[in-house]
Amino acid sequence: MHQNKETVEGNGIVPFSFVHMSADNKLQQIEAFLNGLLEEQPEFFLVSLRIKPTDNVKIFLDGDNGITIEKCIYFNRKLRNLIVEEGVYPEGEYSLEISSPGVGEPLINHRQYKKNINRFVEVILLDGIVKEGQLLAVNEADILIEYTEGKGKKAITQQLVIPFSNIKSTTVQIKF
Repeated sequence: MHQNKETVEGNGIVPFSFVHMSADNKLQQIEAFLNGLLEEQPEFFLVSLRIKPTDNVKIFLDGDNGITIEKCIYFNRKLRNLIVEEGVYPEGEYSLEISSPGVGEPLINHRQYKKNINRFVEVILLDGIVKEGQLLAVNEADILIEYTEGKGKKAITQQLVIPFSNIKSTTVQIKF
């Protein structure tokens, strides 16, 4: 039995509904949604937002006085509704995680530094030198830490101004 096969050439036009948004466009749209939600509650702020190749949307939020699990759930629900309403992932195949940065996560933005004044931090400078001390002040261009050199009667407490431009990373240290 002989089958008759036809070949049809397309015109190269793809209907809009089949055009997938690029990861960058999705990132920008989700960030715009999130910024709108955060404007309604200015005590909270975005620390980082990324979309993994598996369409896992990972968001770290924080607040000037910290952020609760309940607030993360609130933002997750609101953002998920916006993503669905606007058809960012028309196939519905994505995951959304919103949490606060973990204890070991480096400080990324100015507001994080400010909320951690008086806490102990480890600052790694661009040249690899590590300084540990109490974060005393945060200015637009730099931070001020206080640290102790030496032990016992020879211990000397000093203060050091560190420009943000010289900082590779800063993490909060938990002292017991």
